[in-house]
Parts: sequence; structure tokens; C-alpha cells
Amino acid sequence: MKKLFLTIMAVLAISLTAQAENPYKKYTEKLPKVMAQAMSEVSAPAIPDRQVKLTDFGAVGDGITLNTDAFARAIDVLSQQGGGRLVVPQGVWHTGPIVLKSNIELHLKAGAVILFAADENLYPIIETSFEGLETRRLQSPIYAKGATNIAITGKGVIDGNGQYWRPVKKEKVTAKHWKSILSTPGSIELKPGYWVPSQGYALGEKGADLNVPTAKTDAEWKAIKRFLRPVMISLVQCKNVMLKGVIFQNSPAWNLHPLMCENVIIDQVLARNPSFAQNGDAIDLESCKNVLIVNSRFDAGDDGICIKSGKDADGRRRGMPCENVVIDGCTVFAGHGGFVVGSEMSGGVRNILVKNCQFLGTDVGLRFKSTRGRGGIVENIFIRNISMTDIKTDAITFNMYYGGKSVAEMLEDGDNPDNTTKAPVDETTPIFRNIDIKDVVCNGAGRAMEFNGLPEMPINGITLKNVNILAKKDAEFTNCQNIKQENVNITIMK
Repeated sequence: MKKLFLTIMAVLAISLTAQAENPYKKYTEKLPKVMAQAMSEVSAPAIPDRQVKLTDFGAVGDGITLNTDAFARAIDVLSQQGGGRLVVPQGVWHTGPIVLKSNIELHLKAGAVILFAADENLYPIIETSFEGLETRRLQSPIYAKGATNIAITGKGVIDGNGQYWRPVKKEKVTAKHWKSILSTPGSIELKPGYWVPSQGYALGEKGADLNVPTAKTDAEWKAIKRFLRPVMISLVQCKNVMLKGVIFQNSPAWNLHPLMCENVIIDQVLARNPSFAQNGDAIDLESCKNVLIVNSRFDAGDDGICIKSGKDADGRRRGMPCENVVIDGCTVFAGHGGFVVGSEMSGGVRNILVKNCQFLGTDVGLRFKSTRGRGGIVENIFIRNISMTDIKTDAITFNMYYGGKSVAEMLEDGDNPDNTTKAPVDETTPIFRNIDIKDVVCNGAGRAMEFNGLPEMPINGITLKNVNILAKKDAEFTNCQNIKQENVNITIMK
């Protein structure tokens, strides 16, 4: 009997150890078949059991002293030893950009604030990708490229000082706020109701394709540095990545941007920006694979949780879909969309599971967007158990005529694209198919649903099951086929 008891206890210990080694296994069980095998190996990065404190390298957390060199030296020392944890104590740690290296964990204690300096001269211009296009931008406040086993964890705050970088539209702020920013030295009201922070920003915006400028020479790029506002967290071609517990806020452009990364876990984070933040997306997951985004909150001035894979020819040339992603237990408080695919999806998006999420006050709930010229295939999207309240426009939208505006702006401007004239079908034609949406409840939307596909490539194979929406307007379906509806109830608000 004693031998049997010891055997049972040994088996139990092995089982508990296995669970402790990978607490994320529960998120990768019972997945759709197309995702199951790839997601089974997702686990936290392996960081060596070694740590140093930022203060060991002369850093001062007074909110004034510039600690760029202290961060760099601490990371270099850890890296030379094989990696470990860099502990940031309570305090306000003013700094220029931080570059993470393999096997490094940046750990913020409660009360620790990393505040990035409002000085464009600290951020070098680098070759990178922004909004799906190959271009130049300033180096991100936190940047890593080609690193393996990296993490940002803890209970502190990372603040990008975004007000130094971002333009502002008068209609999105209070009269007091608008009056205040107009008095900012060196800033310009570029056109009525549109403020930019500097003459360099204004020069960069002139002739730019959305946020990609026309600069050619090094001198021209340098003259528009403020316009090249970076995403706050840029992780490029990294493997085994974790962001856990930290508040990421006030980013110059997008907040979190994993690009071409593999095995990524984002857990218990809060990514937030002011509601007026231009291009203030909370998270843009681009051309990544094998990703968990769980138990997190997003509150943004643009899209909340957004899936991308490059734009137009650049994205097709890269040819890296965003694939094998589980989004579970997340909340989006504000933003243009709660869960969003596109519009930069030219490399394709596939095998995405979104479940147990809530969207509270977003412009759109579930948002799929693209346009002619993108190309790419979006397929095998599974959406389960979504709750929404106070959705400003559409609870669910598929819009293949996206032109850079939010849905609210499109409705306000009366945009009415030609959705009857067919264009030739080629590699630039976006394809949306095989999308399964079940168990959705929305209390309050401007319109229940909008399906607006291309006449030459209708949206194809959408399942809507157990969907209950209270909205001001009914659903509209244009250029779509094989739409299966089961227990779909739309109640029109009186």
C-alpha cells in the first residue's frame, strides 16, 4: 500500500510540475484542428535565474535624470553573463530608447515608471516597417530585433510621452485642451482644427501617404524627425516573447507592435492611450505566429486588438501571414474596433480564435476591413462568447472599401463606394472566407451588421449562430455569399 501511495504521489508531482512549467497549456487545449498542433508548444520564454538592479548602474529615479546609459550598461552586463532579469525599482526612470537583447527580462516593480524622453534627438532614424510598408521611422522607445527569450514583466508602467509626438484634432478634445495645446511653443495649427507639434512634423506630413513620408535624402529624413513618431514597443523577428502585468500607455504611435515574431504571450497587460490619440492602436500583431493574448485590457484612441500582415506589394512580398493566435478573456474599453483584422492584411491572416471577450463602448465590435490593392487571404477565424455594449456604429462589420477612416467618420462623411462595378481579379484582390461567429450578445449598436464585399470577390462562407443584437438599424448584406444564420436575433431600438 505504501508503495502504491508513493507511486501515486510521484505521478501527481510530475503532473503538477508540468503544469507549473507551462501554465499557458490550458489556452491551447480544445482548439480548432487547424490550430491545435502549432499552438501546443507555446510557452513562456526561458530567462536565466540571474538578476541585477538598475540602480547598480548609477540610475536615478527622480523623473529628471536621463538614464539611457544605465539601461544600456545593465542590459549589456546581463547579456555578457548569458542573460537574466533587470529589475527596475519604484521611481520615475526618465530615459531614451531601450534595446532588449536575447535572454533578458525587463522587470518593473510596483511603483516603477519608465518615462521615455520627449526629445527626438535621442531616437535614431532606422529602417523598419510601419503601417505595413517598408520605410524609415525613429527607433522605438523599447526595441528588439532578432532576439530570443525576451520579456517585459511586473506591476509598473511604461509611458511613451506620446503628447510630444502626436497630432490632435480639435473635434476630439475639450475646448480647454485645445486652447492649451495651441500655446505649445513651436507647434502649428496646420489647418483649421488640426494641430501638429512642430514645423518638422508639418513638413513630413506634406505629401505623405497616410503616415509614410516622401523624403528621399538623409537630410530630408532628418528634417522631419518629429513626423517619424515611433510605435512604443517594437519587437521584430523575435522568438519566445512575453509581456505580462505591465501598463503600457501614452505611446507616440501604435502601442504594442510584435512584427514577424514567433511564440508570443501577452498576459494581464493594460495598453491604454487617450481617446484622441491619432494612430493610437493598443496592439497590432503583424505577421506573427503562435500567439496568446489573454486576460488583458485595451483602451485606445484607435483599434484595440488588431491583426495585420503587411500592406499591398510590400506585404505580399514579405508573404508572412499572421497565424495561430488565441485571444481569450480580454476587454476593450474604447477604440475604433474591439477585435480587428486589417486593413493591412496583404500577407494573409488565418487560424485565429477569439473567445470570452468584451467590447465596451468601441466604435465597432468585430471589424474586418480591407480594400482593392491589398490582396491576401483572411480565413479560418473562429469567434466565440463575445459580449458588447454601447457600440457606436456596427456590432459586426466586413468592409472591403476601407480608405483610412473610422466607420464613424465614413458614416459622417456619407462615403458611399461603388459596390456594383466589378474589377479584375488578381493578386491584389483581398479574399475573406470561412469565418465562424457564435454566441455574441450586443446591447446597443448603431447598426447590427454590415457586410459590404467586392462584387468581383464576395465575402464567402460566414456562419452566424446564437447572435443577439439590440441596434438602431438592421443588418445590411451586400456582395456576400454562403452566409449561414442560425438563431440570429436583431431587435431594433425604438
